[in-house]
Amino acid sequence: MPSYDSSRARFRLADRHIAVLAHLLDGETPPEELWESLVELQRIGLVGEEGELAPILRGLLSALAAPLVLVTVEVTGEHGTINHGVIVGQESVVAHEGWPGDEEAEYTPIAPHSLVWELARMVNLQADDQANSDVSRIETTMGALDAALSVLDQGQGDEAATRDLILKALIEAGTPTEPELGEFAELVMALNATWRISTAWDGRHEGQRAAMIRALAVWDCGPRGYWVREKPEEPILEGQVGPESVLRLVRTRNGKIWEKITDLLPDKEELIEGEENPIDA
Repeated sequence: MPSYDSSRARFRLADRHIAVLAHLLDGETPPEELWESLVELQRIGLVGEEGELAPILRGLLSALAAPLVLVTVEVTGEHGTINHGVIVGQESVVAHEGWPGDEEAEYTPIAPHSLVWELARMVNLQADDQANSDVSRIETTMGALDAALSVLDQGQGDEAATRDLILKALIEAGTPTEPELGEFAELVMALNATWRISTAWDGRHEGQRAAMIRALAVWDCGPRGYWVREKPEEPILEGQVGPESVLRLVRTRNGKIWEKITDLLPDKEELIEGEENPIDA
């Protein structure tokens, strides 16, 4: 069920509720498959009997109606992939965060100047002063990664046995010898999560209006630190990556990752002329 907190103008909404609001915002009647979702929104007072939208929705709706920048955050860990993101509108900036196993995401207005901080928090970017590694770069294949992940649970909790299984799988898959081989095995064992941040906006390419995209993919390997995935290079199209595709990981300190997150956001000059980015205002 959807819900909201009037004290902070935050909402818990599923994609189907957002779809209802989008139809109503355009003056359209939601299709029959969304009627139950419409009734749920009416039940809590966010939508009136005639489809009127509650005033408390103003900030969220203004961002949804005319987004300048869309930021998507995909975090994959123990509970699968969880989706977060930010919608940057002309008048407001709204963050949304998912939760494992929940249909609804929480939508919360944020200050434009806090956007990078919010994105860093969504991916749990932490200080990595204690992370040590003798290797700063690993290059292998996506097939080798798949081979390592396929045996990860076969050690049944025995760390030494798991390491041996991973090393054997990597060698059979053609991963280079030491020290990259041993370090890659340690990364797979220490992997907390992988995450990707993508930004999209309307810009110009060769004088023509075009969709612009930037993305950053990172492995969070806990005590082994953060590793930026340089290849396969983002953004990845469906069907573009196979077992023979190059996998390149580069050890990157958290301060540099903060800078890379900042660089994902477009400057005012990169947006379509006449649109003011509140991040830069």
